Amino acid sequence: MIIQKATVEVLSAERYEDMLRRVERIGRVCYKSEDRIQEGSAEAFIRGILRRGHESVIEHGSITVKFICDRGVTHEIVRHRIASYSQESTRYCNYVKEKFGSQITCIDLATGFRYDLSDETDRKKYEVWQRAMEDAERSYFQMIELGATPQEARSVLPNSLKTELVATMNLREWRHFFRLRADTAAHPQCREVAQMLLERFAKDYPVFFADLLEAQRAG
Repeated sequence: MIIQKATVEVLSAERYEDMLRRVERIGRVCYKSEDRIQEGSAEAFIRGILRRGHESVIEHGSITVKFICDRGVTHEIVRHRIASYSQESTRYCNYVKEKFGSQITCIDLATGFRYDLSDETDRKKYEVWQRAMEDAERSYFQMIELGATPQEARSVLPNSLKTELVATMNLREWRHFFRLRADTAAHPQCREVAQMLLERFAKDYPVFFADLLEAQRAG
């Protein structure tokens, strides 16, 4: 059995500067102010419409992300309806095969829940979880050996099973996603990947997301 940490990867190819220019050009149709487009005008324009709550304009931009996380977390993510999703399928993936290392992979429980493994209680919880993952792997392999198909054998796989989920959301929906999933009230493992992504987005697409990160840090 492999244990790995959750990760995120941005797959979008559009450059930030191109996204800015496109959203500005579209947004200015609302005000018929296309004549005011000039070098460097996009950020100020977009910042202004976000401040006024005119977020429908930024629905014209989108970003695609690959989450590598546990299956329980993906159930949180796919509740965001205005999105497109493609996910690793346990119906068709046979983890006995060599391309999966002939073992299942689980997302580390300790990082998402911030276990201190030097603490006796946290360590004991982690050991119980680890044994359960090993038992699930053995049960899965036994079912496959008995002739079960992957879609039968997946019934014994845990929520902690590693999965890959590709999500495409428009910029407005990503802002909604971060308001819910990067909040302290979110599921800890979902917040873990949302926080990683928010920090990346705030750096790479600042006019659209830096305010959310600043508000989070301030409050």
